Amino acid sequence: MSPKRGDDVPPPPVGTEWRLRFATSEAAKGWSDLCAEAPGNTRRCFEALRAAPQSTADPDRQHRLHGRLGVRALGGDEFPQWEYEVTAGGRVRYLVDEPRRIVHLVYASTRHPKDTDT
Repeated sequence: MSPKRGDDVPPPPVGTEWRLRFATSEAAKGWSDLCAEAPGNTRRCFEALRAAPQSTADPDRQHRLHGRLGVRALGGDEFPQWEYEVTAGGRVRYLVDEPRRIVHLVYASTRHPKDTDT
């Protein structure tokens, strides 16, 4: 069965790991595409988000978005939006629900999102 919106990204978290969840069906599909195209990089993304979704240790790879993209609503709440560069074009965007320790994947694709093009 294919993952869909609302599903957890397997496997379940252990200990202090963050829970990863697909916030959109498109993110679930894009995650599968990233896993097929760049499995090693996607695994590193998975591990980074599970361990420290708000890390600023590698700002070229993982960073909070700014301006109109810096915050996004989900389920009536607003969360800070972050991005992880999986490949040169591939990205994962996610929202950080710190109190519940959930990372909501809102975008995953082998292609760069068009909303940053000007």
